[in-house]
Order: sequence, then structure tokens, then C-alpha cells
Amino acid sequence: MTRGINRAIAEASSKGVVTSTTLMATAHAYGDALNTISSLSPKVSIGCHVILLDGNPALPAANVPSLLQPKANTREFRVQLNDFARAAVSGNLDADEIEAEASAQIQRIQDSGVKVSHFDCHKHAHMFPAVLKPLLQAARNRGVTAVRNPFGKLFPLPFGRLVRNPSLWKRVAELGVLRSFAARFKHEVHRHGLHTPDGSIGVLDTGTLDLESFLVIIDTLPEGTWEFVCHPGYNDAELDHVRTRLRQSRETELAVLTSPEARSALERRGISLISYFDL
Repeated sequence: MTRGINRAIAEASSKGVVTSTTLMATAHAYGDALNTISSLSPKVSIGCHVILLDGNPALPAANVPSLLQPKANTREFRVQLNDFARAAVSGNLDADEIEAEASAQIQRIQDSGVKVSHFDCHKHAHMFPAVLKPLLQAARNRGVTAVRNPFGKLFPLPFGRLVRNPSLWKRVAELGVLRSFAARFKHEVHRHGLHTPDGSIGVLDTGTLDLESFLVIIDTLPEGTWEFVCHPGYNDAELDHVRTRLRQSRETELAVLTSPEARSALERRGISLISYFDL
């Protein structure tokens, strides 16, 4: 998204606990991200962060009309997740267009010489069944063998954080509703022959993650294979020109992910760090 985010991801990998990342093939700092890859360990898996909303398509706009903002003379995708969700559940998104656009984004990364280990979606758009199926088809056709599981357990939160951040209650309710798609997600992934973790953690804490909440999550993690979703970055001038609610929180997350406390917590629990290559 920005050069500062690219730099932070590299630091969170070399100095911290990050083992996997995804590239946004149509984002502003994509070229810089490709240059950054050379500094990453070969053990770090690199996937495709498929963008179907809040961005621009890789294909010509005329090829993906159902994915664009309705009633607007623009080549931009829908901006708000709520608008995208309504279109997804009402059958207004063309499956062939989703598959073609996802395939184009994956191919752009592969053509740059990157072995794409997996895919996920901007704002977890692949949680909707009508979107998931064509995405899995595109991934399979491009030789991508794994996908993020956007569903997970709602882990305990420190009471003080809930008091300080009442918006978390709304996110808890929203995630609870979306969990109804979880069983269908696993069925479709397995039917298409892809691999996926048991679920994702940290989604609820996006924008509010600190060391305290990280340690609570780690200390309550059940057995299994889980992906910790995080957004490290630098809140710099370049980020000021990007449409995102995550600003100072990116630097807070970077500090957590590179802290000695984070690594020692993982070691204390006997948690092994792997990447999508290991999955």
C-alpha cells in the first residue's frame, strides 16, 4: 500500500515474528514491494492479497462492470464493505468477472517471479460464499494451493480494553453473524483441493492491537494451526494520501511484533512459527 508499510513488513519479518505476507498487485507501492522481497527470508511465504473492493481492477473496467461502483462513471471498485456484502448476498456480482480479476492479479505477481503461496482478500471479501467459489477456481487454475481462513474464535478480551473501545462490541456482533459462513467456507476450500489454517486470530483487534491484547490472544490460543492477522506499518506522509482507518495503530503493531515479549510468549507456550509453505 505504501513504502512505509513495505518497510515495516520486512522489519517485522527479519526482527520479529512475521512469517507470511501478501502482495496487492494493483496498489501504489507494488513496485517497491517487489524490491523489498529480496530482503525477506526465503522461508517467508508470499501470497496475493486479492482486491475486489476499495481499489482498482487489474483488468480493464469494461471487463468487470459488476464489481465497480454502481451508477458512477468510474473504474474503481466499491469502497465500503457493506455495499460489497449487499451485492454479494443479492447475487449482483458476476462470478466469471471475479474469477478473471483474481486470476489477473495472481498472474501479475507470478509474472514478477514470485511464487505465490496462498491468497487472501482485502477486507476478507472471500468470506462470502458467492465470492469464494470463483476465487478458489482462479487460485487452483493459477497453481495457488492455500487460502486464508478468515473465520476464527472470538478470544477473551481484557475488560479494560472493552471499556476503552466500545466499538469492539459492534465488531464482536458483526463477526458473530459472519461466522455462519464458516462451515461452507471449509467445505468449498476442501472441495477445490486447497489448504487452509483452522482460522484467523487478531481480526477483532485490528486497529486496537497492543502488547496486552497480543499476550491475551497467545495465552488463550487452542491447539491447531492459526494465522495471526496483523497490519504493521509506518504512519508517514505517504500514508496520509491513502484511504485507511489504520494509521498510528500500524506503528503500535510493528512495535508489538518485533518486541522480545512477543517472541518469549510464543516460546513459553511452545507455539511454532510456520508459513504457508509449511501448511
